[in-house]
Amino acid sequence: MSHSPLTRETVASHNKPSDLWCIIDHKVYDLSDFVDAHPGGSVVLEQVAGTDATTAFYNLHRQEVLEKYSSLCIGTLSGEKPEVIVPKPGDLSPVPYAEPLWLREEGKSPYFKESHRKLQRKIREFVDRYVSPEAMEKEKDGSYISQELIDRMAKNDMLAMRLGPGRHLRGKNLLGVVKGEEFDYLHDLVQAQEFVRANSRGFQDGNMAGMMISLTAVLQWMGNEELKQKVAQEVFSGKKKMCLAITEAFAGSDVAGLRTTATKTPDGKHYIVRGTKKWTTNGMWCDYFVTGCRTDKGFSVLLIPRQDGVETSLIKTSYSTAAGTAFVEFNDVKVPVENLLGEEHKGFIVIMSNFNHERFMMCCAVIRFSRTVVEECLKWCNQRIVFGKKLIEQPAIRQKLAKMISHVEANQAWLEQIAYQMSHMSYAQQSKHLGGPIGLLKSFSTRSAHEIADEAVNIFGGRGLTQTGMGRVVEQFHRTYKFDAILGGTEEILADLGVRQAMKNFPKSML
Repeated sequence: MSHSPLTRETVASHNKPSDLWCIIDHKVYDLSDFVDAHPGGSVVLEQVAGTDATTAFYNLHRQEVLEKYSSLCIGTLSGEKPEVIVPKPGDLSPVPYAEPLWLREEGKSPYFKESHRKLQRKIREFVDRYVSPEAMEKEKDGSYISQELIDRMAKNDMLAMRLGPGRHLRGKNLLGVVKGEEFDYLHDLVQAQEFVRANSRGFQDGNMAGMMISLTAVLQWMGNEELKQKVAQEVFSGKKKMCLAITEAFAGSDVAGLRTTATKTPDGKHYIVRGTKKWTTNGMWCDYFVTGCRTDKGFSVLLIPRQDGVETSLIKTSYSTAAGTAFVEFNDVKVPVENLLGEEHKGFIVIMSNFNHERFMMCCAVIRFSRTVVEECLKWCNQRIVFGKKLIEQPAIRQKLAKMISHVEANQAWLEQIAYQMSHMSYAQQSKHLGGPIGLLKSFSTRSAHEIADEAVNIFGGRGLTQTGMGRVVEQFHRTYKFDAILGGTEEILADLGVRQAMKNFPKSML
């Protein structure tokens, strides 16, 4: 229904519960039929009936709320123009420090080329259009990723891209902007950080994280070429799902302590696997399990298809069940010897070989999510009015923001430097020289997340403890950042790894 002309005088006359208009950012909203349905009750709306409610609205809500109820808008005030910027899918954020330096206006970098920028734009638009809406839905109800989204990512080679650089990308033209052969660890950093912007920590892991940390082991270590190609095609196409099953109740960071056994049959053609795995990401829906087992002379890794004897049950953790975190039980499961990854009894190297990339991905993620929290805090501090002033006008608040920004920017700089080094090293060189620095970065970035989460909740107050509304992202980050501190190796173990690797190469001449 159109009303012409819309003036402030006209709006002022619609000031009753049954005839209630208000102004927000120069636009007029008819809330007459919405009063009783308002989640905050009718009284709040009656208090702004017939007035300009812009300040009151943005003191409580974000622009996304207006977009949700856009059907209530009946037009724009005559002679006036909205001031709030409404981003389009793929847009960069204009908020200071909301983007890494290389992406900001006039941003320069010795690392990133035009192909990195083009890939960033393509993936951000994809995430904004397809991933974020589903992520919010799944995070809320705890259901698993849709086959539709998996198929869409597979069609665009995004599943293959998630594994990082390698032979599996040869011949591909990734999103039409990067040749598979040119895809490096800086491209990898870009795609990882852009996917995190869906701001749904459980769904973030539910979005095929299990595949990312398991399929690489199959591609690198499976000796049966025909089986390897079959499995890779099934997983890259999205028809089959895969996860890594290593951790057990008795063996977390101490991988050598696992108790699941794989015993060869008398004819030597199969293994019989018996044991359990715990906290297996994506385990609830996966078709393949890359599984660490104890064999008679050591530790071996097997690719185990879901079959009779493989049982999975859901584990509820601090984040959403959208991650599909599972307890897995193998009850005398028969596995062909061809499914062995690497050499028998030498599976430790198979598992360790993927840790650098897994930890690098986790650094990308927690640093990006930390930046999003900083952006949320900057927005809130410029919206929230307390004691007659915006929060940003309080020196104590500015000190908190300065601390948070410093952590994020320092971590991002270290991350980009490591990504550049990875792009110019062979895998063997990465293992020798970067295992320690990556471990230290993961340890430090999750310590930074601890500081950032703590300050952010204090800035948001009660909203920082509420799973809906303005503080939703902050509450979720405060509740879930510890996943990055624990998964892939705890802070303490990785910090120790960093120092031990340094001491291993310490020159004797300096003693």
